[in-house]
Amino acid sequence: MIEIERKFLVTSDAFKNEAQKNYRIVQGFLNTDPERTVRVRIKGDQAFLTVKGMGNTTGTSRFEWEKEIELADAEKLMPLCEKGVIEKVRYEIKSGNHIIEVDIFSGENNGLIIAEIELNDENESFFIPNWFGEEVTGDSKYYNSQLSQKPFILW
Repeated sequence: MIEIERKFLVTSDAFKNEAQKNYRIVQGFLNTDPERTVRVRIKGDQAFLTVKGMGNTTGTSRFEWEKEIELADAEKLMPLCEKGVIEKVRYEIKSGNHIIEVDIFSGENNGLIIAEIELNDENESFFIPNWFGEEVTGDSKYYNSQLSQKPFILW
C-alpha cells in the first residue's frame, strides 16, 4: 500500500507513437488536505475511490489505498467533491518492466503534460525516454489534488 512514483514534465508528444492505450480520466477530491487526500476517479468505464497519505521527504513514496467502486456511485460522489475537477487523457507506454503513464491535462490545467512511473523501490533504475523533461517528483504543485485547487492556467 506504499506507492513509489517519480514524475517528469514531458517535452514533446513523441510518446503517443509508443502508447499501447489511452483513456479519459475525470477526478474530483472529497478532501485535499496534504496529510490525507480522498479522490473519486472515473477512468474510462471504471471508477475508484482513493486515499493518499503525505509523501516522504523526497515525495517519492506515500501511502495509497484504492478501491474500485461502481461507476454510478462515483457519478453520485462527484457533486460532493471540492471545487476544481481534474480532466485529462492518460496514455500508457510500456518501458522495460514498467508502465509510464503520461497525462495530458485539459480544462483549467490545459497545457500541462506529466509522465509518471511507478517503481518497486525508490532506488530502482529505469529507462528515461528522450521526451522526459524536468523531474518534478515531490513538487506538490504538480499533485493532482493541488492542481484542482491552483490550476496550471493560474501559474
